[in-house]
Amino acid sequence: MAWNEPGNGGKDRDPWGNDGKHQGPPDLDKVIRNLSGKLGGLLGGRGAGSGGGGIGSFGVTVALVIALAVWVVSGFYTIGEAQRGVVLRFGKFYQTVEPGLSWKATFIDRVYPVDVETVRSLPASGFMLTRDENLVRVEMDVQYRVIEPRDYLFNVTNADDSLHQALDSALRYVVGHSTMDDVLTVGRERVRQETRELLEQIIEPYQLGLMILDLNFLPARPPEEVKDAFDDAIAAQEDEQRFIREAEAYAREIEPKARGQAQRLLQEAEAYKQQVALRAEGEVARFRELLPQYRNQPELTRQRIYLETMEEIYSKVNKVVVDTPEGNNSLMYLPLDKIMEQQARREAKVDPNVITSDYSNNNVPSGQDSGQLRPGSDRTSIRPTSGRN
Repeated sequence: MAWNEPGNGGKDRDPWGNDGKHQGPPDLDKVIRNLSGKLGGLLGGRGAGSGGGGIGSFGVTVALVIALAVWVVSGFYTIGEAQRGVVLRFGKFYQTVEPGLSWKATFIDRVYPVDVETVRSLPASGFMLTRDENLVRVEMDVQYRVIEPRDYLFNVTNADDSLHQALDSALRYVVGHSTMDDVLTVGRERVRQETRELLEQIIEPYQLGLMILDLNFLPARPPEEVKDAFDDAIAAQEDEQRFIREAEAYAREIEPKARGQAQRLLQEAEAYKQQVALRAEGEVARFRELLPQYRNQPELTRQRIYLETMEEIYSKVNKVVVDTPEGNNSLMYLPLDKIMEQQARREAKVDPNVITSDYSNNNVPSGQDSGQLRPGSDRTSIRPTSGRN
């Protein structure tokens, strides 16, 4: 038998109160009222005969419980590791929340997460007029991060936009007080440093909650119409700096050598000075020794000095001319230089007994055939020509 089929003579009814003859759909409102009455009795409320007041009270209670549960659950939120949460209660700052899971009163508190770890970048660029009335395009990039979330959100309308305007103002001021060469080449670091200092001074009164990390001064360039001329000027300046560096390197290289040479010359001069002084002292001492001998035997001493002097002179001369008796036109020549060369070649040979003479009667100079050179022993003699004894 089906569960909703009437039985027992029609006395049994289905849950909706239908008899067996009527099998239509149940009345939904009636079912809800019956269920509410039964639940109200279980909760200690008035019975079904008390009317719809109990049913309404129970529904409100259930709705409030459900709404409260939803409200509590909806208040949970998470703040990222690199973030800080700024909590407003009824539109007024309440607290700053650290990273992690937190709870807020929905519809009462509002939470604004702010990233305080990420390094942000903000560019500024444009054509700017320099102090020497030249137009250049300048680009600068500022890197910063948030250090005070509350100040970042509420002290100004838009902290990022305020920083951009301050950067543009500071950059134009510094470029306007610099020359074009400073902006393009030699003064770029000074321009960057002055711009950073001025930017920090500008944003300090506004308390933006930001910290400037660095400023990147991108390569500045002149207008396209005169770019070629500026490139040539920059190339010339680079060549100038290169030549200066090469000259400095050459100076560093040559200066120690020059100092060494100067020191060596000084030492040589000092040594020569001492040598001359000692030689002079020796000559004086020698003269003092000869003076008593000269006083005792002047003629003999004079002759000895003469012979010593001539010996010293002839030892430095490689040619000797021998005077002949009067009436003889033959001139005797003793080639000491050739004899010395021959002696050197003799010593350089393996067999010292083999002697080769480059001189004969054929290679004696003209006018000097009165003698004949005869090598072959340690002594070299000159044989007179015929007619001389």
